[in-house]
Amino acid sequence: MVSMKDIALHCGVSVATVSKALNGHQDIGEATRERIMQAAKEMGYTANSAARALKTNRTYNLGILFVDLQNSGLTHEYFAAALNSFRIEAERSGYDITFINSNVGHQNRSYLQHALYRGVDGVAIICVEFHDPLLQELVYSGLPVVTLDHAFHNRSAVLSDNMNGMESLVRFAYQRGHRRIAYIRGDDTAVTENRMTGFFRACEALGLTIPNEYLSSCHYHEPHSCYEATKKILALPNRPSCILFPDDYACIGGINAIREAGLHIPEDISVIGYDGMDLAKTISPRLTTWEQNTADLGRIAASQLIACIEHPRTTPPEHITVPGRLLEGESVARI
Repeated sequence: MVSMKDIALHCGVSVATVSKALNGHQDIGEATRERIMQAAKEMGYTANSAARALKTNRTYNLGILFVDLQNSGLTHEYFAAALNSFRIEAERSGYDITFINSNVGHQNRSYLQHALYRGVDGVAIICVEFHDPLLQELVYSGLPVVTLDHAFHNRSAVLSDNMNGMESLVRFAYQRGHRRIAYIRGDDTAVTENRMTGFFRACEALGLTIPNEYLSSCHYHEPHSCYEATKKILALPNRPSCILFPDDYACIGGINAIREAGLHIPEDISVIGYDGMDLAKTISPRLTTWEQNTADLGRIAASQLIACIEHPRTTPPEHITVPGRLLEGESVARI
């Protein structure tokens, strides 16, 4: 294994100078730093993680709290994409990741106990029941945390702009001439609350009155429950001209219900999804949807968590909102 001493001999400098170059110290010349870094790369130098941990009092390991509420696992496109970008940013910064749960070797532990058992430097809370008391214990334990799509007081959070996303979708449907707009929302979460606020804010601004029967609910990422909710809306005497669905995947159930009723999209009824997953771009007709920026969500969550770990005194808790964009497909007619 290549050591710093080997690099020092190769470059004709001291081991201390090599250490400074590899650890980003500023008291050596830039030309010397570049020569050492290039030599380290060519010689295949890999930092000793155990030595680095002893020196910094860190494990360079980030915990991921991902409790699968809908049993979709990492097949859920939104979470899978966000986690992948989180992983890429963590690895770029020299960190590994470990999944945190409440069961370890058939032993029940709290989330905090598991995080401490694994020795992680901080935890990214990606998917969980956010009102769970065991989660509150972790969030306010003093261990650095960052949450995705849920904000705790005085803790860092990275949030998709769900309120503006839903408002933009309503306005798009309105611009296409739609006045009878139904909304099938997802489960009761902070995400749903923000989307509901965006929905009603846009309707109020546009002078739309939405009857209660136009509002329904189903589970996120579950086509069957969306199918049932859509059937009830289609059975209304004065059915809507456009339906907004909780996510692109659940929307499949709604589309099936519409086609089963002998209706055509968008000629008879228009549909709008949410998330911007690849499926929305490949089904026919292409789905109009709101694309969440999962690449930035995961990357920013990782960089924010690492900043809280490495610079705790100069990294204040922030709630960072990440904008998305409207993807105009072919599923909304002009009327």
